[in-house]
Order: sequence, then C-alpha cells, then structure tokens
Amino acid sequence: MILIVDDDKTICMSLGLLLKRSGYTTVTANGAEEALKIVRSTPLQLIVLDMNYSLDISGNDGLELLQKCKILQPDTPVILITAWANVPLAVEGMKLGAFDFVSKPIESNSFLRRVETAIAMTEPILRDEATEKFNRSEIIGENPQLKSILATAAKVAPTDASVLILGENGTGKELIARAIHNASRRAHNPFVMVNLGGISQSLFESEMFGHIKGAFTGAISDRKGRFEMADKGTIFLDEIGDLDLSCQVKMLRVLQQHTFEPLGDSTTHHVDFRVISATNANLSKMVADHTFREDLFYRINLITLNLPPLRERRDDIPLLVKHFVAQAAHKRGIATPEISSEAMAYLSQLPYPGNIRELKNIIDGSMLVFNGQYLQADDFKSFVINHKSQESSTVAPSHLNSGTLDDIEKAAIVNAIEKYEGNMSKVAGALGITRQSLYRRIEKFGIEI
Repeated sequence: MILIVDDDKTICMSLGLLLKRSGYTTVTANGAEEALKIVRSTPLQLIVLDMNYSLDISGNDGLELLQKCKILQPDTPVILITAWANVPLAVEGMKLGAFDFVSKPIESNSFLRRVETAIAMTEPILRDEATEKFNRSEIIGENPQLKSILATAAKVAPTDASVLILGENGTGKELIARAIHNASRRAHNPFVMVNLGGISQSLFESEMFGHIKGAFTGAISDRKGRFEMADKGTIFLDEIGDLDLSCQVKMLRVLQQHTFEPLGDSTTHHVDFRVISATNANLSKMVADHTFREDLFYRINLITLNLPPLRERRDDIPLLVKHFVAQAAHKRGIATPEISSEAMAYLSQLPYPGNIRELKNIIDGSMLVFNGQYLQADDFKSFVINHKSQESSTVAPSHLNSGTLDDIEKAAIVNAIEKYEGNMSKVAGALGITRQSLYRRIEKFGIEI
C-alpha cells in the first residue's frame, strides 16, 4: 500500500492512477490529520508526501508531518514532492529521514523508477538472486571491510538507486561501478564513463548534453552527449568532486528531471539512466565550504560506498599479487612463476600511495623483464628503485629549487612533457597523477602542448 499525501486532489488522483496502472495499491490523504490517521492504522510500503498544506509556503508543515510519519513507521520510505525552487527544503527533508525527493512538474517515468527503487531498497525479502548475479571476479580481496562494501553493492545493484563511491585514486572505484551495472537490469545497455575532471567548463554542455550542427563555431554536425549515450543504461560520473559550481547546477537539473536540451536546440530530450558517481574528494567538507552544492550531494549519494585504501587492507596484498602476476604471465604467454616469501613480504610492506593501481604497475613493470620460475624480492626492488629514481629526476630537477609552488609544479609538468615527448600517459605516470588531473593542470597553467 502506498500513501499519497497532497492538498491538491488533482495531484492525488493523477499519481494514484499512475501507480495503480503500474500494479501498486494506493490510498490518498489531502491533509496532515487525515494522513496521520492512515499512518497510525495501516502498514505502508511507501509514503509520497507533498511539502506544503497551508497558505504558509515555508514547507515547515511538510517537515513536521515527515517527522511524525518516521516516528510512527520508521522503516517506511518517504518520497517528498517539492517545487524546483524549494529543492533546498527537500534537502532538509532528506536530513530528517526522507528517502528521496521529486520536483514538480513530476515526470512519470522518473517518478515510477524512484518509487520502485524506494520499495525495493526497503523490502524485507531481498534478493538472493541479485547477490548471485553480482560478479566480483575482477574485485580481488577477502578483507572484511571490502566484503561488507560488496554485499551492499550487490543489494543495491538491481535497483535504480544512485550510488556514490568514495575512495583514494587507485582503489578500484570504476571496477565497483561496472560490477553494479553488470548486476542490474540495465546490464545489456550502455555503461558510459565520464571523467568530469578532464572536461573544461567551456566544453561541459556540449560533452554532457550534445550539440546540433551550427550550435557554435566548429560544430559541423550533430553530436550526442554522454547522457543521451547512456539512455536505458548507466552513466558513471567519475571525479564528480572536480565539477565547478556553475556546472553543478546543470548537472543537478538533469539528474533530477532526466531531461536536457542539446546545445543550440530548444527541444527537450527525455532520458532513462541510472547514475553512479565517484570521487576522491571529501564532499561533506566541500558542502560545508560551499564548494559543492548540498542538493546535488543528496541527489547522488542515496547509497554511499567508501572504499578503503590498500594500506588498510594489507591482508589482501598476497591475493592481489598472485592475481596480477598470473595476469601478466598470461599476457606474455609464459608460465605463472612462483613468488618467494621474501618477495611477498617486501610487497606487503610498501606504502602504496597509489593503492591497487600502484601495486599493479609494480607487478606489470617487473614482469616485463622477468625470466625464470621464481620471483624474488630483488625482482620487484629493482623496478621500484628505478621508477622512483625516474620520478625524482622528472618532478624535481635541480633547477626547481626556488619560486612558488605553482611555479615549481608548472616547471615539473613542462619538464615531464619534454622528457616524454608529449606522451601524456607517461607524463601522468611519472608525476604520480591521473591523466585527467594532468590536463586540468595544463589548462590551469596555460601550458601549450
């Protein structure tokens, strides 16, 4: 049973009809007292709650009713209805326990997806089948913290719930996102990955929403944006913490309404997508510092998965080493070598600021020159020492001993670009940053490439 609470009888009727056509049983209430009578007497799957019931449009009456509903039925999810201008009010509702919010005018398909997700995420009968579908073959590790994260990911995968994956660079955020997509009902549709850190503000709308021919100089043909490419599938918004405030507003609108207009086109496009976001930034602190919108934060983090760095799951290092050694041997077409206990002990004690990605690079680099049956500690030590020596000569040449930090960073990037003859993958690797971060710094410092 779904309770719809709105003082507008037309909205109650239209939402009730929409839900009944989708197989749900509904009951309606036109005010707070009537709603509370139903909440006290009837077990509910979901409450759909408007925020205003009087001439006072502050929304305080809606927040008060929400709190009473959560006291009476704490496990029943609540979806709030609000006008777009009152999205901050809906955010307050999320803090008080609301599951989600939709803004008016309500788009039918988007609303039904949120209803389905809210009920699925809170139903007591959950999904052995979903857990079986969750393929973690590429996610190596038995650390209890990791296993708990994977259990949550398996549970949320069959729904359309937005997922925010937090973690340092190299912890496997993309692997988790792909596993969630592959275990969802969208698995046979596109998985579109977007590195937001590598998209400049000037290109954001064209990249994300597309453009039509003639929209700007150089637009010689129509181009699909990433959201349209992800229709019926999943869009993975990597490095979302790097999005500037003006782009955050545009992002919030499409995530909220599932609609957008391509650059140069006035036609509204409707898209059906599931959003998974990831970042290594502290979004909670960014919200407090007003550098990341609070309403966008609540839109993307219905479910949050916080991946631990490799230094907090050292018990998984032997498993990862064996996995990467076997992979590297297979690529070279050689037998998988044995790994000595001294080699494993050496690899297990390294600091790994680059996490799993750094460990994989050490294994791959060492295996390129390895010939034999047993991997010894020296096989890895020589690669690590040589790699760190290359980093030192690239990042901190002798002439970089003065100037501001920006001057030193710019000079290091220029030096690395010259050294590697413009090979950006090698430049980023030598500097210890991602390609996206490298391109942001190139743009920041105005470096010509």
